[in-house]
Amino acid sequence: MSNIRDEQAPIAPSGKPALDGALVNSRKVAAVHQPKNLQASVDADTVTFMVEVTSTSSAIGRAGLDLVVVLDVSGSMAEHGKLDKLKSAMQFLLKKLSPMDRLSIVTFSDAATKLTGLRPMDEANQPAFSNIVASLAARGGTNIQAGLEAGLGVLAGRKISSGRTANILLMSDGQETGGNARQAKNPGNVPVYTLGFGKDSDSNLLGDVAKNGGTFNAVPDQGNMVVVFSQLLGGLLTVVVNDLQLIVRKSSDPDAEPEFGKIAKVDAGGFVTEASSDSSEVTVKFGDLFSGEVHKVLVDLELKDAVDKTQQFSTLFLETYLTYLDQKLKDAVDETYLVTEESISVERIPGRPAASGTDDRRLQLELARRQHADYIKAARALADQKKLEEARDKLVDAQNALEDILDQRNPLVASLKTELKQLLNLVESQELYEAQGRAYALAAEASHANQRFATRGDDVESMRLFATPRMDAYLEQAKQFTRDRNAKLPNADEDTNTETKANPVAALAAGLNYQINVAIHALQNIQKIIATAAANPPSA
Repeated sequence: MSNIRDEQAPIAPSGKPALDGALVNSRKVAAVHQPKNLQASVDADTVTFMVEVTSTSSAIGRAGLDLVVVLDVSGSMAEHGKLDKLKSAMQFLLKKLSPMDRLSIVTFSDAATKLTGLRPMDEANQPAFSNIVASLAARGGTNIQAGLEAGLGVLAGRKISSGRTANILLMSDGQETGGNARQAKNPGNVPVYTLGFGKDSDSNLLGDVAKNGGTFNAVPDQGNMVVVFSQLLGGLLTVVVNDLQLIVRKSSDPDAEPEFGKIAKVDAGGFVTEASSDSSEVTVKFGDLFSGEVHKVLVDLELKDAVDKTQQFSTLFLETYLTYLDQKLKDAVDETYLVTEESISVERIPGRPAASGTDDRRLQLELARRQHADYIKAARALADQKKLEEARDKLVDAQNALEDILDQRNPLVASLKTELKQLLNLVESQELYEAQGRAYALAAEASHANQRFATRGDDVESMRLFATPRMDAYLEQAKQFTRDRNAKLPNADEDTNTETKANPVAALAAGLNYQINVAIHALQNIQKIIATAAANPPSA
């Protein structure tokens, strides 16, 4: 019988161990949506537009999850029933994982302890995990660094990693009494999701530790930890694309050459961007994409004077490519798979003034959201300096800015207004800000930067910005579980089957889209081979 601390292979839907990464169905689908009818002056001009990257609404073929939960069991967790709330949240997590998912539990107080290795959540392992969770006890200090490094070590030492998504979920309720979690090394760039539980948690530290697409989540002492875990699982159990990248590149169209200036800016929020030295190509690294997620990127394109200023004409200036790294081809020469390829044209119009702006309401909304996030960051900085009145004024400025948006009926506007209202309530006094306001603001900033849902406080139902359909479903399941811990909960794979039955067209369409892209990609490669052969005929 294997030791509970040993790694075990995940279980494929067939019930057999999966050792080769084949758990991930090749139907990984994402798409790029970009504007039509872009216009610019025939004089030198800058065009701003938005590119949207969307995932499929179906989680069929999702990546198997390798999750390490790193749990604070220091003495303070015995207060306010926090340890019992954590145990309930962990029991919910055990019910939601499926046999294709693996879990490892690491705890920390003065030092870290690996309680389990990565093991599949099947019928054989679930009772052992449940007993381990029930036996958790609070004692000692708080060494977050030790816990984080132990969790990262579990993932770094995996024997089975192909085709899987690895994540850390770290929860702490206090200040570090030993170590420095900011110094923890994460060479694998594993996403780290952090939860600050209660008024004594170090929200600044946990906000800094949340990296690589992970979010910081603020949970007040009275908060429902089951709900918080449910929202994180609603994303992690629906990863449909790994290592997703958007490439924005200068067009190869010769007509664009005389008028192309440069890609002046690509604003992807908190996502990593890399630009070529001549500003002709920029890559945005999104990492993993959840089912139902949307990521928006703003692009500023600088154009030179038109060659002919008397005619109205359209020129193809940019090409966009959406790619992901195929985890099963890591040792191959070509390990990157092309999901989609699109072109962006701009119409040059005589008589149109330069810098005329845009009437694209979707772009205006996104610009307003980013300005809103900047207001929150500025207000937090003021509150940290104990300038509460100025912080409130900054948030009121943000409210006034939202009133200038033309599309007041858009759900995004309502969400932003709710966010500001909740945050304003938490800066009524310095004591309240220290207890909950700072954590709320930091969670909001992380959520906006990653364009990903994060829990900001105890009112999760009214603040649904960036929430996906699966997260909405899991919120209802969490509420049911809180009422009745013995109620049967479907695991993640059963959730996917239910969604597919409710909307079979979505899954079918995604699959067809994938196969079409496979065919297009293959034809493009054949065309390149033929062109190369024609350009280099064999010598007689």
